[in-house]
Amino acid sequence: MDEQKAGELQALEMNLQNFLMQKQSFQMELNEIENAISEVKDSDEEVYKVVSGVMLKSTKEKISKELEEKKKILEKKVNAIEKQEELLEEKLTDLKKEFLK
Repeated sequence: MDEQKAGELQALEMNLQNFLMQKQSFQMELNEIENAISEVKDSDEEVYKVVSGVMLKSTKEKISKELEEKKKILEKKVNAIEKQEELLEEKLTDLKKEFLK
């Protein structure tokens, strides 16, 4: 029984670590998008976007809209991961208490 709980505890900790790495990756991408939004907003010059290694001219409005949509998607992903993270942390806490008895 203790071995089973120890294995479950280890699996939960690994899952939590994976969620934390995903969250960090999404947050870095979110920061990049927020910086890009700021740059586009402050720019008076022509704007371009890179698609499959090709730079294409676009409008500020179109790029801003695309960036805002990406930002919303990433924020939803981060929020979902945070909820899963909370659930895992609760399970870990309960399992640790049970394991220590």
